[in-house]
Amino acid sequence: MKRNTIKRTVFLPLILLLTLSLLFTGCGAKDKTEAPSAASPDATTQAVPGEPQETEPVSETEAAPSADEMLSLWTEDAAARKALVEYMDAITDESGADFIPVEDRIAVFDFDGTLFCETDPNYFDYTLLVHRVLEDPDYIDKASDFEKEVANKIVEQNETGAKFDGLEVDHGKAIASSFSGMTVEEFNDYIQEFKKLPMPSYDGMLRGEGWYKPMLQVVDYLIANDFTVYVVSGTDRFIVRGIVYDSPLNLPPRQIIGSDETLVTKDQGDEDGLDYVYDDNDELILGGEFIIKNLKMNKVTVIMQEIGQQPVLSFGNSTGDASMAEYVTSGNRYRSLAFMLCCDDTERENGSEEKAQKMFDLCDEFDWIPVSMKNDWTTIYGDGVTKK
Repeated sequence: MKRNTIKRTVFLPLILLLTLSLLFTGCGAKDKTEAPSAASPDATTQAVPGEPQETEPVSETEAAPSADEMLSLWTEDAAARKALVEYMDAITDESGADFIPVEDRIAVFDFDGTLFCETDPNYFDYTLLVHRVLEDPDYIDKASDFEKEVANKIVEQNETGAKFDGLEVDHGKAIASSFSGMTVEEFNDYIQEFKKLPMPSYDGMLRGEGWYKPMLQVVDYLIANDFTVYVVSGTDRFIVRGIVYDSPLNLPPRQIIGSDETLVTKDQGDEDGLDYVYDDNDELILGGEFIIKNLKMNKVTVIMQEIGQQPVLSFGNSTGDASMAEYVTSGNRYRSLAFMLCCDDTERENGSEEKAQKMFDLCDEFDWIPVSMKNDWTTIYGDGVTKK
């Protein structure tokens, strides 16, 4: 018994010392070896139920399509195309003085006359009101006198070129009231049906197909170079979203900004939104009240309200876009440009040489870059579309 006790007394401390030595040696070896990162193929991670798992990052070495490929519907000698490509080369060069970080690459586009057919014979939303109030058999008898008055002014404008003070705002009010009570989805469905009607001035094109194909290429070119693109239109926001819905313009609804009308719920009635609580049986509907016409200086304020920072590129076509263009190019910490479309093509488009010349002159005055629809584009609406 005594011998066993002595053995335990001698060997147990030795075993303990050896164990501690091995532990400390292991820790030291681990410290000297670089631990595998989360992105390393040797790293192991444990999935967390209900959480999205990390995926391998997309290779940044994949070459984007060339400008020649992406802007193929522009003539090679178009000055606007050259200016845009040179700008893109400069602001995407990380070693250059004009480099713009991805998060600050923001571009804003007007809609009517910049991305989409401006008038045939009038703006899309103007012709939509005329259809709703004067042609829709389900609404003609329900239309108010005010709505009929506004719609008839638009018809007169189409026929004679007459101008009416305040028509822009009155039209916004009439749109809001004539579609009041529809859900957002029902309003969109109505627009989709209207888009199926033929364009009166063109063969081979429907109301919803009036896209300027060279400008769609510009949008795709910007997105390919990590730009976030917004539409900032004077047209009702929900109408623009309806035109963009199921179209070649690859932008989500959250990047479509336009004139605004109220939204309420079906069960809300006249109760204020500060007092009413949305419940599980509610549904959003158009409230029938016009809020704001998003034109001119209002475009600048809405850009700051909804985007929250100064864009670096602006695309427009009229004096209604002048404030937006000047805002983008004035006092910008980054290199910035403003492009203006000039409607000088009277053979392929409902153009006006007089209006186009005025815009060319404004471009000279304000240092905007003019886009000639006649000389800079090889097509406007694509093959198979001809002006009557």
